[in-house]
Amino acid sequence: MAFQIEINGLPVTAGFSEENIEEIFLPLLKHLTKLQSGLGRRILVFLAAPPGAGKSTLAEFLRYLSVNTPGVTPVAITGMDGFHRRQEYLLSHTAVRDGKEIPMVEIKGAPVTFDLELFRRSVQRAAAGEEMEWPDYDRTLHNPVYRGRRVTGDIVLLEGNYLLLDEEGWWDLREYADYTIKITADTAILKKRLVDRKAASGMPREKAEKFVMFSDLYNVRLCLERSGKADLELRLLQDDHYEKI
Repeated sequence: MAFQIEINGLPVTAGFSEENIEEIFLPLLKHLTKLQSGLGRRILVFLAAPPGAGKSTLAEFLRYLSVNTPGVTPVAITGMDGFHRRQEYLLSHTAVRDGKEIPMVEIKGAPVTFDLELFRRSVQRAAAGEEMEWPDYDRTLHNPVYRGRRVTGDIVLLEGNYLLLDEEGWWDLREYADYTIKITADTAILKKRLVDRKAASGMPREKAEKFVMFSDLYNVRLCLERSGKADLELRLLQDDHYEKI
């Protein structure tokens, strides 16, 4: 099934197989519906994946399926990208990478470049059932923005790179999740997707390749090597096809 959506200000087209829909996605949505009904309250679902794995697109597709499938509770989605620190902060602060002090903007997307405390408080409020405003991230503006997105509904799917990261501060987030999903993928697949995405946002391709090699692939390896177990684990193959692990 061809699926088109705008993600962080950029148009995205993906193709999801009927096999994946029937064997993975619809059973997942039915399970979440049953889980929420049994608990009788909002449930918070974590979708964790490395950069470039298509987690935002998959989240949007799950939302689309949920509102178009009888007997399934509609899924509301949101993400952690809106909790990037602002560009001016990243330009004026530094971090240490491989023993060198460098501007944070050079490793934008690493855990240290997110406002973890603000994010944790927001996750806590969402898990408690609050209806609240939630920021998005605009890749064309390179900053978080508020566009009127609100956290509502009985099933909220939260997607992000580091939701299951086994590092101080990040691992504590897991206590707010009622169900967890993790995506892995081959590094070569993710590298190509990341370079294409940077180029689509206006970055010259040569510069995009250098940024991905220095920054994004570091974060990819971090996610692949340091993320904890999940209730459902999927592997991204070619052409937006997934397999259960």
